[in-house]
Amino acid sequence: MTTNEGLSDAERWEQGMQVRRAVLGDEHVDRAIANTTELTADFQDFISRYAWGDIWSRPGLDRRSRSVAVLTALIALGHHEELAMHLRAALRNGLTVDEVREVILQAGLYCGVPAANTAFRIASEVYGDEV
Repeated sequence: MTTNEGLSDAERWEQGMQVRRAVLGDEHVDRAIANTTELTADFQDFISRYAWGDIWSRPGLDRRSRSVAVLTALIALGHHEELAMHLRAALRNGLTVDEVREVILQAGLYCGVPAANTAFRIASEVYGDEV
């Protein structure tokens, strides 16, 4: 059984917003909501219900493991803006900077040196004095 089984769309959205805020932080989510336009409203609803209310709310992986998977995918696909956001989220989900370093090294092996090089640059910008 998943944590979202039997939930209405409104309940799934509420659950998604709770998880989204826990992972990304209130400041980020408040900014995303404030910047919602008629063009982006359906997408914001979609990610709140589906990405956060369905997938991130499933019990099969803890948030640390989900962060490792997300970081690796973002490195592999070159989604740098999302990578910066999820590097911050990884710390909220319990990873340490040292563990993120290992994720980037591992990704470098399978995703390529240029991808890891860029990820290390972005991580250095995001973490600043923490590294």
